[in-house]
Amino acid sequence: MNTIYQTIFTRVGDNARESLVENMMITFREGAPEDIEAFCFLHRHGDTRGELRAGGQLVLADTVYPITAVGDVAAQNLRELGHITIRFDGATQAEFPGSIHVAGTTPTDITVGSNLIILG
Repeated sequence: MNTIYQTIFTRVGDNARESLVENMMITFREGAPEDIEAFCFLHRHGDTRGELRAGGQLVLADTVYPITAVGDVAAQNLRELGHITIRFDGATQAEFPGSIHVAGTTPTDITVGSNLIILG
């Protein structure tokens, strides 16, 4: 598989971990709008090389998750803003246009220095 996207989390918003309880997490590049930043896992923005699609893999803090669905604007949001909502529910249809759905157990925590890699 080719690396589509790769980054490292540099900051965790004050309320970001609360989303993990709801089986999801929100990412945004550094410099997110202040009202959004508190709810996001912030990272250094990287280049997107290739297409995000179901059948690929998302590696989060060294755990591999199969990608089961990708919303219509998820790739554009990732490319332009470093923003995606990852849902840990294994859905085969994206619930929202900016969502990426993966199969597997929701992490209990994501720490600064953790990686995010998307393979396709």
